[in-house]
Amino acid sequence: MSNSQISSGDDDRRFVLTLGCPDRTGIVAALSGFLAGVGGWITEAAYHSDQTTGWFFTRQAVRADSIGMSVEEFRSRFAEVAAMFGPEAEWQVSDTGAEKSVVLLVSKDSHCLTDLLARAERGEFPARISAVVGNHRDLESMTTRFGVPFHYVPFTPGGKDEAFGEVRRIVDGYDPDAVVLARFMQILPPELCEAWAGKAINIHHSFLPSFVGARPYHQAFDRGVKLIGATCHYVTADLDAGPIIEQDVSRINHEYSAADMVRQGRDIETLVLARGVRWHLEHRVLVHDRKTVVFQ
Repeated sequence: MSNSQISSGDDDRRFVLTLGCPDRTGIVAALSGFLAGVGGWITEAAYHSDQTTGWFFTRQAVRADSIGMSVEEFRSRFAEVAAMFGPEAEWQVSDTGAEKSVVLLVSKDSHCLTDLLARAERGEFPARISAVVGNHRDLESMTTRFGVPFHYVPFTPGGKDEAFGEVRRIVDGYDPDAVVLARFMQILPPELCEAWAGKAINIHHSFLPSFVGARPYHQAFDRGVKLIGATCHYVTADLDAGPIIEQDVSRINHEYSAADMVRQGRDIETLVLARGVRWHLEHRVLVHDRKTVVFQ
């Protein structure tokens, strides 16, 4: 299956409802009553009550063919129910039958790019990779080999503002559901962090908050660490401090060189980024303040 042929059959199509609101009694009953009232056939239902913040989270997936209405009407009718949970309630209704779009930002490292391109090519990724934007040409041939447009935007000394303006113009032209910094190695300016809030996703080659900044594996090697890892998180204006979506680690020992750690770290990065982006696209990640609830 090619990158442009991703689709779902009617039997697999779902309306996905997510909700975060102040916790209280009767929320689950109200949701269940609403879904039963519209004939919704629930295929997934997940709940979490955060005792620290007093916040309630849920993700519900229903068979679209069990509901005799469009997703727009379903969304409109649920808005009346969501209003019962107060003005602070955050909710969303999405349709898995609607094609999603992703734009990747890259530099010179290829491992995350090739992994995501290959997953999309095999039909294993719940989105179309619409374009790749790079500040070097190193990965252009790799990208176009998969039939994906590559946009080269050079970052010259003193010209970063203009470069980021061009990156924004290109990315926004695709109206993506996710903007993935696949080892982009550039810090997004605050205005882009704000414009892409909740959909800009970064992979950090470190088990944050440890070893931030440049050459984290070499920092870890110098400290003699026994675990190395990677962190997938939403991008915010606070460098490497956005809400964490996914993390993983791998055990190492004194026999590992810095190069060994880099190689093993790249393997972790590709898996962590792929999982994080997939969960985002499937609306499994709910953000509240600086934390996430991830319904896997």
